[in-house]
Amino acid sequence: MEEKRTTKEILQKRLSNEKRTPLYRPDVLERLREEFEKWKNRIVSKEDRENWHTIPRTILGSDLPREMLYTPLSHPDFDYMQDLGYSGQEPFTRGIHPNMYRGKEFTMRQLTGFGGPEETNQRIKFMLDHGATGLNVLFDLPTIQMYDSDDPLSKGQVGMSGVAVDSIEDMEILFKDIPLDKVTISLVTHYPSNTAILFPMFLALAERRGIPWDKLRGSVQNDITLEEVVRSGPEYIPPKNCFRIQCDNIEFIRQRVPLWNFVTYNGYNLREFGTSGVTEMAVALANAIATIEEMLRRGHEVDWVAERIAFFWSPASDFFEEVARIRGVRRLWYKIMKYRFHARSPRSMWMRCHVQTSGVSLMREEPLNNIVRAAYHALAAVLGGVQSLHVDSYDEAYSVPTEEAALLSLRTQQIIQAETGITEVVDPLGGSFYVEALTNEIEARILDEVDEIEKRGGYINAIEAGWLHQKISEFFYKEREMIEKGVIKLVGYNLYKTPLELPSIHVFQYPEGVEERQKARLARLREKRDHEKVDAALRALEEACKRGTNILPYSVECARVGCSEGEIFKVFKKAFGLWKPPVFW
Repeated sequence: MEEKRTTKEILQKRLSNEKRTPLYRPDVLERLREEFEKWKNRIVSKEDRENWHTIPRTILGSDLPREMLYTPLSHPDFDYMQDLGYSGQEPFTRGIHPNMYRGKEFTMRQLTGFGGPEETNQRIKFMLDHGATGLNVLFDLPTIQMYDSDDPLSKGQVGMSGVAVDSIEDMEILFKDIPLDKVTISLVTHYPSNTAILFPMFLALAERRGIPWDKLRGSVQNDITLEEVVRSGPEYIPPKNCFRIQCDNIEFIRQRVPLWNFVTYNGYNLREFGTSGVTEMAVALANAIATIEEMLRRGHEVDWVAERIAFFWSPASDFFEEVARIRGVRRLWYKIMKYRFHARSPRSMWMRCHVQTSGVSLMREEPLNNIVRAAYHALAAVLGGVQSLHVDSYDEAYSVPTEEAALLSLRTQQIIQAETGITEVVDPLGGSFYVEALTNEIEARILDEVDEIEKRGGYINAIEAGWLHQKISEFFYKEREMIEKGVIKLVGYNLYKTPLELPSIHVFQYPEGVEERQKARLARLREKRDHEKVDAALRALEEACKRGTNILPYSVECARVGCSEGEIFKVFKKAFGLWKPPVFW
């Protein structure tokens, strides 16, 4: 019977048996309620009483009403051990480690990627030399969309907004002189299909260098949401096949690259595309739940899978909501893993996450204001207890960050870590009447949206039916309207606009000749490689796609023999066919 219940129904049944011990005595609450009503009616103005609940209007906001003042009455059933507890133990509201940043500082993982692999290699070295503690490699649009640099669809986009990578040869240049077994590396592959192409190239590179795969540490994204919903590409494989590849990636990486995070459920790009913070997290959790169910169906143990799961969130401008969201979703994930999937390992119950400050919140008008915006986003993320962080640069409303702007973003993290003192105390906002009530409300709303997705037949069905596409379209239209009407206020854009002509900023200039260089490298690769081995590897991959066996061993062989990204993607399209996402206006 439990199989047919939604996650919410399972949690409600399991948790109803848990005896709660409210922190506040009923008689004390009653006295507080009497005094509160006296204060509210005698001291608070009539206008404030009538508008006691308001909704902060911010970019990517979640429409959660807020009281003017929070007291124990805002969360009268508060149970210290069940709702808050201690850091490093259930329910992990206060963080996944007992000493949090005292023991392990958050990883400073700035995005890096532009031009060809040569240019990005130099930027990687620059960031590491200036204190970055992890790599976060971003690929250009053709690479992300899985087209070779010499494909007609790639014209004019090669090396723009990320680094161009077509084959293992580019991967080798990209990581020249970088100790792959000494530094954690996040490959921003976005899609399951892309992960099944680019990560095998990375593994083949490690083989060339004699580095065992079990020494590699890092992450890929590998998220169907990005490929089938957020992506704006010309060709899509069907959602069910995309989800199969996502799970193939997870299975292979967990078996062969045990220290690697094989999936990063990417709420970030979904929220930036146009959803609230609640929907961002609900969709990621629904995807994760569907994935675990599939891995269990394949015969794997829940703890074997769940210990390497990670998430990726977008902290925006509603400061306390962002702190509460991270705390709330961490507690909810613990409940899902413990009560729905019966995980036994504490690590399986951890909601480990990376965050990147909101790019959509950055304005071209008065771009230096973006430094302040990103700093507050980063501060909220750290107060929420994240594991790694990327701070957007002030000039990203224009282009790829300049070296100077990228360094300033890194320094923002370093100042938070070294100068503010906030990392010395675990969960410093824990116990706040406001933060705890908001954490509770957000957790409940996330679970409600997960419940809605599951009642629609599960996450894959929700994608195929266009439910999520429509939700994004409606949110985006409503938010854009509020910005243009000034309901959402943005300093320098629709509020406090300056009549002065401000000095211009230095904007990144893309290196020239990248597209020609990539095309020439591809031509040389195709000329020198063993064509019989290439053809055999691609045929074997296509057969694996059709048979339903795990495709990753075959994709790795394609990388070894020099197949290009575009060639491998053509195999996927041929084997699975194409799908057209629904369109809403």
